[in-house]
Amino acid sequence: MNLLLTEQPWAFVAMAAVLGLVVGSFLNVLVWRLPTMLERDWREQAREMLGMPAEPAGPTYNLMHPNSCCPHCDHPIRPWENIPLLSYLMLRGRCARCSHPISARYPFTELACAVLSAMVAWHFGFGWQAGAVMVLSWGLLAVSLIDVDHQLLPDVLVLPLLWLGLIGNSFDLLATLPEAFWGAVFGYMSLWTLFWLFKLATGKDGMGYGDFKLLALLGAWGGWQILPMTLLLSSLLGVAAGLILMRLKNTQVSTPIPFGPYLAIAGWIALLWGGQITDFYLQFVGFR
Repeated sequence: MNLLLTEQPWAFVAMAAVLGLVVGSFLNVLVWRLPTMLERDWREQAREMLGMPAEPAGPTYNLMHPNSCCPHCDHPIRPWENIPLLSYLMLRGRCARCSHPISARYPFTELACAVLSAMVAWHFGFGWQAGAVMVLSWGLLAVSLIDVDHQLLPDVLVLPLLWLGLIGNSFDLLATLPEAFWGAVFGYMSLWTLFWLFKLATGKDGMGYGDFKLLALLGAWGGWQILPMTLLLSSLLGVAAGLILMRLKNTQVSTPIPFGPYLAIAGWIALLWGGQITDFYLQFVGFR
């Protein structure tokens, strides 16, 4: 099997895409349930700190229980209705019982996860690098979707991925350990500094602390070298998205916009193609 995946790149790409579909199905559950789980946990901690009695215990609610069901008629999702992407197409995007439309967000997440996994497999080929960057890609997709919905970048996802990047690069997986260490430090400190400069100048918060940690995560994976491109690309993406939202939805300039997805997209691009993009730019402007 290893020989096949090594000598036949398309076999590895296809396998990665199928794996991405399966993981994408799980990410749909994670993105939907994790914020609620965290909110319940924070509420319990707050009541404990305030000396208030605990809330009555409710039904078990985690990533495994209860089983998935239609949010409109509570129809349990049967196994053949939960095949990534295919079930959505077979059901024509509607619940099997009540025929209520199923959000296109679910197949989009599965398809996006499959495409990202296939691109990573094609870029790196069969090996540890591809496996590690797939895990990173899944995590970045999950935190981006949660940030879009709740303007929250959960530590429970971001911090383990940060440590995983440092651990992987202790074996020179994508960068050397010193490059990864300083990537994490500079990633966090750069946005932390911008945050406080903006706050001192305007008295307002320009971004959340989760963004600092997310950029530190990206630096821990790709080294400090990817940080300038990540910041540049994410800023351009954020400005473009803000202008589009202002145009289409009459969003005000003061309306908070989650920055995490733009950091994640830019960091992912810089990690995979940062060197090629830099070389192309230098050739274009005539430095090489």
